[in-house]
Amino acid sequence: MQLDHDPACKVAFPVIDLHGGRALLSDNSQRRSQVASEIVAAGKEFGFFQVVSHGVGDDAVQAFRAAAAAFFALPAEEKQPYCSYDMSKRFRLATSTSYDGGETRYWRDYVKFSCYPASDDNIRSWPSKPAEFAPRLVEYCEAVQELAQTLLGLVAEGLGLDSGFFAGEHSSGDTNMSINYYPPCPDPAVTMGLPAHCDRYLLTLLTQADVAGLQARYGGRWLLVCPVPGAFVVNFGHQMEFITNGLLACVEHRAVTNSSTVRMSVATHVQPTDGCLIKPAPELVDEATHPAKYREFLFSEFLEAYDAADASREDALEPFKTHHD
Repeated sequence: MQLDHDPACKVAFPVIDLHGGRALLSDNSQRRSQVASEIVAAGKEFGFFQVVSHGVGDDAVQAFRAAAAAFFALPAEEKQPYCSYDMSKRFRLATSTSYDGGETRYWRDYVKFSCYPASDDNIRSWPSKPAEFAPRLVEYCEAVQELAQTLLGLVAEGLGLDSGFFAGEHSSGDTNMSINYYPPCPDPAVTMGLPAHCDRYLLTLLTQADVAGLQARYGGRWLLVCPVPGAFVVNFGHQMEFITNGLLACVEHRAVTNSSTVRMSVATHVQPTDGCLIKPAPELVDEATHPAKYREFLFSEFLEAYDAADASREDALEPFKTHHD
């Protein structure tokens, strides 16, 4: 593990080498154990880290990012059929530039959709233009899904759980994607890209190319997550905090704008099935020293509470706390 010390980014989030991904890590148990320990340590300290040599081919990453950029570059009339604020839509394009956030204005276009598995219903909802969007998306998502399962196995091992603990219902809900497109902003001082929030999911993997803009809260400050060539930024969502009994907390993050350069982030969100029972892992609970901080609940129940909390971390967690001192 190395630390990113670029002073321009004012951040020192861990950068973890996965040594080529699942296959190579599986061939070396000592190396795998070391990487698992680094991931858990980074999660406990920062809640955010970056992974390199992760096994997702750069060709797949760049090909899909190019296809996504080409979609945003389409004429307005060709994108219009996808415009919607209806969150039940399988694929929707929207903007937050008209969102009234009180004193803060927002500067972002985005698409949100279900990206994995590539079911017939999902594929039918994806745009037909550019023609390369759908095939590049399938290739990208399959690779990222394998990376996500590798990371979840390593997290489990680093916590002393069975390596397959997060497989099955904990991570087999439809994987969602958010592609955030931030055009150059005339006055970044009065706008945000995204407000402060925590993810509702289990795990998020994000590419941000070479344009900085993601900030994570650490020690009461907002720190810029400096881009690392070829890296995925990884952060844990609320479900990971519940399941690990608070050991791996979800961390607030936000996006800032700039006046000169387009920034596009591609975030892939791995989540449980709606009917998955969420509770602290029994192995991480000890009634004498580490009592359960959260009660049992269905993931679908949390989704309702999250929407009602309006991006407040504490309001989203409160209904599920056991209130142990």
